[in-house]
Amino acid sequence: MQATEEFYKFKANEHLLANGVQSYMRYADQRLKEEEARAHRYLEPGSGSVAALTQCCEKVLIGEHLPTLLAESAPLIKAGETEKLQLMFRLLDRVPEGVTPVLRDLEAHIVSAGLADMVASADIITSDSEKYVERLLDLFKRFSTLVKDAFLDDPRFLTARDKAYKCVVNDTTVFKLELPSSALLRGSKGTAPESKCPELLANYCDMLLRKTPLSKRLTSEQIESRLRDVLLVLKYIENKDVFMRYHKAHLTRRLILDSSADSEKEEDMVEWLREVGMPADYVNKLARMFQDIKVSEDLNTQFRGETTRHDAINIKILNAGAWARGSERVTVSLPLELEDYIPEVEDFYKKKHSGRKLQWYHHMSNGTITFANSVGRFDLDVTTFQMAVLFAWNQRP
Repeated sequence: MQATEEFYKFKANEHLLANGVQSYMRYADQRLKEEEARAHRYLEPGSGSVAALTQCCEKVLIGEHLPTLLAESAPLIKAGETEKLQLMFRLLDRVPEGVTPVLRDLEAHIVSAGLADMVASADIITSDSEKYVERLLDLFKRFSTLVKDAFLDDPRFLTARDKAYKCVVNDTTVFKLELPSSALLRGSKGTAPESKCPELLANYCDMLLRKTPLSKRLTSEQIESRLRDVLLVLKYIENKDVFMRYHKAHLTRRLILDSSADSEKEEDMVEWLREVGMPADYVNKLARMFQDIKVSEDLNTQFRGETTRHDAINIKILNAGAWARGSERVTVSLPLELEDYIPEVEDFYKKKHSGRKLQWYHHMSNGTITFANSVGRFDLDVTTFQMAVLFAWNQRP
């Protein structure tokens, strides 16, 4: 054992000085394999001799040159030298705490490279949710490939990747920059900027789930794949409540305006959000919103059977706890054409559900009216407030 130690002390230093670190890593790896093979061939199995000899060789070939080997870690990670990193990992993992500094180097690289990439294209990604999500996913795939190819998806390195990627996702640097497109929109000074990642992710989901040019050019499978990508990024978001608030606001608009591209995907998304651990109170409210829409469809069918003006109105009875945004109720003078419906709807509903009280949320309502002039006839999709103004204009003296 002592002879082996003295032999490799001399040979290791000689090879390292003559050939450099990267050549030395190949040399050390080869010698360790050879010594292990000889030990298994000639030493008594189960006696502890094989392990003792292996540890002796590891100490001399790796442990005593650890600082020199570790000095190569950060440059190799930055250069993406996966084969050389895999060799280094194989060697360093043989000695106690050998890979710990490499984990720190990997984290530092992911944070540095990730933020540099985001800042380099900040003016685009901060205003385009699709580009923002694509960039985040590209970074995740790039770093995941590095961990897989260099460190064989070792759990310690996957944890380091996740920790560093979380820093990138939640960092506010890119939102602090004075960009040409946002300089005029800058808020008051002294307010700490927050990461817009939750908002941009929610906007991207809305683009996929609403009838938009993006959702129309994608297949159902492609939409699901992109939504799954969003869920992947969501796991790293610190302020999940912010995402859910924006997502709920978008969903409210889609359900009320009947603008969902795929109602089945909408409900699937609620379950996917539950699966990835989004706040349960928010997810439960989303599920209740879909229940309300289905109940409203049945109520509309019954209401149309009891009124002669069955095609003119579509009512949605919504649970205040799931939908309402308290201070948003606004008083408006409705056109008579709409005003006449209110007592009729209320009487119908009270017959079905005595004791319940209806509150009208006109700011959440919309309609389609026909506009005619010398050019032709046009259908206008308008809010209740716009409709009130147009009818008032129509009835002017």
